[in-house]
Amino acid sequence: MNKLLTLILIALGVNSGAYSQSQKYWVRFTDKKEVTFNPISYFDIKAINRRIKNNIPLAEYSDLPIREDYYQQINQLSDSVTGSTRWFNAVACWLSAEAIAEVKTLPFVKEVVKMNSTQQLAGLGEVTATSLSRGKQELLEAQISNMEGQLFDHLYTGKGIRICIIDAGFPDVDESDLFSHLRENNRIIKTWDFKKNKPNVYRYNSHGTSVLSCIAGIFEGQKIGLATDAEFLLARTERIAYEGIAEEEDWLEAVEWADKNGADIINSSLGYTNASHFVEDMTGHSTIITRAANLAARKGILVVNAAGNEGASDWKYVAAPGDADSALTVGGINPWTGLHTSFSSYGPNANFKLKPNVSAFGHALGYDDFSSLGELAGTSFASPLVAGFAACVWESDSTLTNMQLYKEIEKSASLYPYYDYATGYGVPKASYFIDSLKNKKIEQTFIIDTTDDVQIKIRIKEEYFIENKWVHPIKPSKLYQFFHLLDNFNIEASNIPKTEPEVLYFHVENEFGYLDEYKVIAINDIEVLQLFYDQYKGKTLRFSYKGCLQELKL
Repeated sequence: MNKLLTLILIALGVNSGAYSQSQKYWVRFTDKKEVTFNPISYFDIKAINRRIKNNIPLAEYSDLPIREDYYQQINQLSDSVTGSTRWFNAVACWLSAEAIAEVKTLPFVKEVVKMNSTQQLAGLGEVTATSLSRGKQELLEAQISNMEGQLFDHLYTGKGIRICIIDAGFPDVDESDLFSHLRENNRIIKTWDFKKNKPNVYRYNSHGTSVLSCIAGIFEGQKIGLATDAEFLLARTERIAYEGIAEEEDWLEAVEWADKNGADIINSSLGYTNASHFVEDMTGHSTIITRAANLAARKGILVVNAAGNEGASDWKYVAAPGDADSALTVGGINPWTGLHTSFSSYGPNANFKLKPNVSAFGHALGYDDFSSLGELAGTSFASPLVAGFAACVWESDSTLTNMQLYKEIEKSASLYPYYDYATGYGVPKASYFIDSLKNKKIEQTFIIDTTDDVQIKIRIKEEYFIENKWVHPIKPSKLYQFFHLLDNFNIEASNIPKTEPEVLYFHVENEFGYLDEYKVIAINDIEVLQLFYDQYKGKTLRFSYKGCLQELKL
């Protein structure tokens, strides 16, 4: 049997020893002694200006190159070195069991860490559109208007903001009419394929093309995304059909490349789970790419990451790097209900930090494989919608730091200061950034009745009561109408509602500040909710309806 296996491996051109023993590892070094570095010649001028703006040294320790002699010694001992990272002072390489033992004895090796990752694009696929039906036209308009993006028209278009998209390929970006304005105005600054180590990214999986369209595409004069005048860095890091390990290596290298080349914003519509990572590892600062996302933020870059599509799976929660403390993580909204779409991954991260931070449409119109517009599904497309929104906001106020922008986008969202672990603070709204609309008065829309000794009753004020016509109670009862709206639940699939859903948001916070439960309740009666005191002793209850937030501590 062993002889047969060996013959098969030889026939396939595979070395049996390498097949059975060689694995991929990060080899981290102890120091960067005597390394010289000229940041002026290394960094793009935008990267230098970003550092000056954020009072960051032009050459931090993390920016210094790794030592060449260390690199060469690992290269001699390994089957191959596939990449390196300045930020974490390490190389990625294939090592046999014998080589690992020898590498670990080297005095300049700090640690050897096995890589065994699988990644998922945070998109569920495309549905081809041969023409824009009424429903698709409504969806195209709504993915902008849901964020009130029309208020940015002719004022802010992302001009002067440089966005790096890290993805699986960008076929047709060099030819499609959706991106002709980018090509004609030289808005694509640099490209790099980290799989092939060459600049041509206009091949392979079209997921990146779809993502770019949701940031800056224009279809027959209509915006698909908001940042149509932004500049772009396009990085291919994923080889979807063939490679299931070590994608994080390329993601990390792409983030360093983005920093070097002056990115203001990074959009990553990717999520990583693997044999070495569990849900409890999603602490916000544990995995190497999560740490890289946080370090990119420390260097002044706004990192926007898709929450992922694990909401209905066993994993369920956001994955790296969406768990990063400093990543603006974006969940998905169902356009037909206005609520969390069931595939969108939930928060919090493993340290109970809020994730996702905000949300946008998880079903959108964007580029498909036939150079036209198709219906897309996945938080992959919610993330770039928010990235384009962020570029417009940053153009409107260039004095903001990346983390100030992060917080302002959260504050602008439809539910703020209410939040939950399904949609975060809700959908960002452009009116928050328009002076004439910024201080809109919040009306009292409901009453918390605590006069009963047994029950707390929540009543909608008569002048604000509008029966929810989209959904109906599961059974005819006023109590506990808690349920999740399915993605395919709508009156007419092609009809996007023009208003926010008539629902009450409700969550319970325990004594440690974490949410024990959170619900969305359809408004079908003025007396919308009854709760029993003895179930919530020592906890904080928060309710939100039509922008009004009220709190009750028991």
